Amino acid sequence: MNGLAGRVALVTGGGRGIGRAIALGLAADGANVAVNYRRDADAARETVEAIKKLGVRAEGYEADVTDFAQCEAMAELVLADFGFVDILVNNAGNASRGQSVKSTDPAEVHKLFDTHAFGAWAMSKVVIPSMREQPRGDIVMISSATTVQLPANSAPYNMAKAALEALASTLAKEERRNGIHVNVVAPGLVDTEMGRRLVKGAMGVEDIRTMDTTAPFGHVCTPEEIADAVRWVVSDAASYVTNQRIGVDGGAF
Repeated sequence: MNGLAGRVALVTGGGRGIGRAIALGLAADGANVAVNYRRDADAARETVEAIKKLGVRAEGYEADVTDFAQCEAMAELVLADFGFVDILVNNAGNASRGQSVKSTDPAEVHKLFDTHAFGAWAMSKVVIPSMREQPRGDIVMISSATTVQLPANSAPYNMAKAALEALASTLAKEERRNGIHVNVVAPGLVDTEMGRRLVKGAMGVEDIRTMDTTAPFGHVCTPEEIADAVRWVVSDAASYVTNQRIGVDGGAF
């Protein structure tokens, strides 16, 4: 364990995939971790138990980040349990259905905005008062290489992630005087359940690992590599870093 001992992290969508790797990585560095999940209670429970084995405290919290009342209620529970939150990782997300603007259902646009942009705004709003009282605060937005690539047939996701990054830059300027760092970590394709569904639906690839030979550095990005970027940006090694976008895509974009 190292420099995060005594800190408290809240990771949204922390039960599976990138969120799970981030939660475990922060715990390995000494942070206590609140794991948010929306539906998969079993996965969240497994993640919490894995964190506890690292010798730190962990609890799971069910809440839909698109519902402000649920965000408020979750924050109250986390603060009651842990006392404060000084690391927030806005990781909860979902993918678009790969259709053109003309063919996209308006409900899909609202759904993705609610998850990626509104959810991150809501969670930031409810934890900032606690975070301002700590020696240091960190808010990390998990975005995507899509905000650079802006591929066709992905408008809801592109738009939602772009809004997330706009929120991050705005918050960084507002909260710097309060000792809060706000940064973006932007993955490319990652070997997660969502990543596997993406390449199967868009490219017909049944096994994402077959893409290793053409991926940067000889492998598709892992959730742990995203977690490592988050671990660095909230650490003392990044004490003078805020309002930055860190691409973790092997230089592909």
